[in-house]
Amino acid sequence: MAPSATLKITALAKQMAATGKSVVNFGAGEPDFDTPEAVKQAAKKAIDEGFTKYTASTGIPELKQAIGAKFLRDNGLKYELDQVMASNGAKQILFEIIFSLCQAGDEVIIPAPYWVSFPEMVKASGAKPVVVPDDKITQAIKQKTKLLILNYPRNPDGKIYSLAELKEITRAVLAHERLWVISDECYDQFYYTKQKPVSFAALSNKIYGRTITVNACSKSFSMTGWRLGYCGGPLQIIEAMGRLQDHLSSNPSSISQKAAMAALTKAQDFPAKMRREFKKRRQVMVEGLNKIKGIKADWPDGAFYVWADISRLNKDSLEFSMKLLEQDKVAVIPGEPFGGEGYIRLSFAASREDIIEGVKRINKHVKEFYAGH
Repeated sequence: MAPSATLKITALAKQMAATGKSVVNFGAGEPDFDTPEAVKQAAKKAIDEGFTKYTASTGIPELKQAIGAKFLRDNGLKYELDQVMASNGAKQILFEIIFSLCQAGDEVIIPAPYWVSFPEMVKASGAKPVVVPDDKITQAIKQKTKLLILNYPRNPDGKIYSLAELKEITRAVLAHERLWVISDECYDQFYYTKQKPVSFAALSNKIYGRTITVNACSKSFSMTGWRLGYCGGPLQIIEAMGRLQDHLSSNPSSISQKAAMAALTKAQDFPAKMRREFKKRRQVMVEGLNKIKGIKADWPDGAFYVWADISRLNKDSLEFSMKLLEQDKVAVIPGEPFGGEGYIRLSFAASREDIIEGVKRINKHVKEFYAGH
């Protein structure tokens, strides 16, 4: 299993900063906003009231109610309590889905570029990851295909699938009886288009019955360290995941469950506040990067990352990223682990001041080391 390039670069940047070096960190996959006050107060109350013991392994009923209400309110998806579950972050949810559905000999389609952990999770289950560009998703479905993993708004490039694209994928999925879909919508609150993203499971009753919708409190409520992810889906899949979680980790943190309840019921305006600010930062970063000769930055539809083509400067994205960090103290994530060699991912979940300074340093670096490109 390959190490996470995101965590590796971010950890190195933090180590450098700890030694007193001035590092601009565009590597972090988390908002720079503090966790909402209502969430922190709910966690403190849980501790003070002694809510520190085991709970039902898939989450307390009150949290499941809040998750169900969120899915209905934001995504147009109606789930009964036994169709939703909580876990220790969306990563564990994804592992449990894949391990509940897949085995050796199965194939899992992963559109590229992709979140770095998807292929590693699939390989750990014994199944085979099949990486394809977006326009080849439907053609890639074969007899051995068991699962399709969709992620939108997407990490690393912010892509949001159009309704036409989603309908085409829906038709292909429904034509294959054994095919299931994970719709990873952890960034669903971060969109910069006129219309918010459409949840895949909301497209039809039939596709609802084939889809497990994954989300988390991490990004939407700036709760990455609280480790609380959740999902909704067909009863038989949720039950299988619950049995796996019984033996894997038992329940998610009792305190984080109470905190997540507060996030979903008392901090509903918080994601929009972040989204408005991130939209401004997105503009500063994209416009700044596109003024640098040799770099082409795409405008992301959602999430909080810019996906920038640096192939004219250096086709080895890891080499480019490490050199940039070592020489000019800017942390970016190489595109190769995302299935996008020749690209880098930059997070604009940083202050506008840091974005301006970081882009300035990248421009200096390119002029110094890639003047002939």
